Amino acid sequence: MTNQALAPYQAALLTTPFHSRLAPLALADDWLRWGGYTTVNCFSGVATEYFAIRNSATLYDISPMRKYRIAGPDAMRYMNRLLTRDAAKIRPGRAGYAVWCDDGGKVIDDGTVFRFAETEFRLNSQEHQQCWLEDSGLGFDVIIEDVSEAIAGLALQGPLSCTVLKQFGLDGVANLKPFDIAEYPFEGGALTVTRTGFTGDLGYELWVTPDLAEILWDRLMEVDSLYRVVPVGSKAVDMARIEAGFIQTNTDFMAAETVAHINRRRSPFELGLDWLVDFDKGHFNGRRALLREREAGPRYRVVGLDIEGSKPAQDALIYKGRARQVGFVTSAIWSPTAKRNIAIATLDAAYANRAEGLWAEIYVNKELKWDKTVAPCRVVERPFYNPPRRRATPAPDF
Repeated sequence: MTNQALAPYQAALLTTPFHSRLAPLALADDWLRWGGYTTVNCFSGVATEYFAIRNSATLYDISPMRKYRIAGPDAMRYMNRLLTRDAAKIRPGRAGYAVWCDDGGKVIDDGTVFRFAETEFRLNSQEHQQCWLEDSGLGFDVIIEDVSEAIAGLALQGPLSCTVLKQFGLDGVANLKPFDIAEYPFEGGALTVTRTGFTGDLGYELWVTPDLAEILWDRLMEVDSLYRVVPVGSKAVDMARIEAGFIQTNTDFMAAETVAHINRRRSPFELGLDWLVDFDKGHFNGRRALLREREAGPRYRVVGLDIEGSKPAQDALIYKGRARQVGFVTSAIWSPTAKRNIAIATLDAAYANRAEGLWAEIYVNKELKWDKTVAPCRVVERPFYNPPRRRATPAPDF
C-alpha cells in the first residue's frame, strides 16, 4: 500500500465579513449554518435578544443571503418573465417582495427585489439560484451576476432603529417609506439603506462592500453609549418572524427544485401569496399552471393558528374533530408580545377557513421524555403582531 499525501485541511464553512466582531460576543457558542456560512444562532440568551428586537435596536448579520445583480437592456422584460408579480410596478429606488415559480407553478424561492435604476435590479434570496436565473435568461440581453460575496449586510431592527441611524448621521433617513432605498457616502465608499426587514417591526437593512463591514459595525456600536444596540442571532429573529406571520423557505414550504416528493411543492396560492400573482402583465414562468389552479382552487393553504395553552406546537399535527388529520405545523412559538400560543401551519384547503373545530396534537420534551397533549386551535389572520411603527412615515423616535 503506497502512502498518499493527505489533502490540506479546508474550513467546512465560510465566515462573513462581520465574523471578527461577532465571534467575541457569541458567549453561548451557538452557531448556525446558513448558505455555506457560519452565523450566530444565539449570542448569550434568546429572551434578551428577542425583547431587544421589540424594545430597542438590534443588529443581525444577513451577509449569507444570496444576492444577484441583474442588469441590461432586457432587465425589465427578464424580471417580468421570472417573477409572478409585475416588476414594472417596483419603481427605481424601491424594493418589493416577490416569488418565482417553476413551469408547474410551484414556488422555487421568495425574496426581495431591489430596483436601483431602469435597467438594474438586485434579487435577494434564501437559496442559491444562479442556475435557475441563467436558464430563465436565455434569449434576454441581460447580465446575471452572483454578487453575494461582494456585499455585506446588516439588519438594524427595532423601535430605536431609526433613532440610531439619525445619530449615525444619515440625514433624511426618517422619511424613507417601507421598501424605499437610499444611498449615503460612507468612508470613501457607499452605504445602501433599505427600509426592509424580517421582524415585522420598524427596521432597516444596511449594505456595504466587505472592506467596510467592520467599520460599519464599529460605528454603529459607538451609538450604543446613547441607545442600546444589541447583536442578535437567528433564534430571536425567527421568533419575531413568526409573530410577523412571515413564511420561510425550507421551513414553512420546500423550495420546488429541492423536493424529493412532488406533493411537498407549494404554489403562491397555497402559500397565501395570491396578491403576488399578476396575470395581466403577460407571460411568466408557471403562468399556465397557475391559471389552471386559480380555476380549480388550491389543494392546501398556509394559515395562522391560535392554539390554546402555552406549549409551543412546533411540528404538531392538526386534526378535525380529533380523528381526521388535516394539516401540520411548520413554525410555532409562545409569543411573549402577543401573549398567545401561535403557529404557522399547512392545512387542507377545505379546512383553511374554519375558525373552530380543529385540534393540535403537540409533543413536548420533558427531560428526555416526550409527552403528548391535545389542544384546541383555530385559524386566525396573520400577522399575529403588527405595530403601527412598522409602516409609520416619518419613522417615530422613541
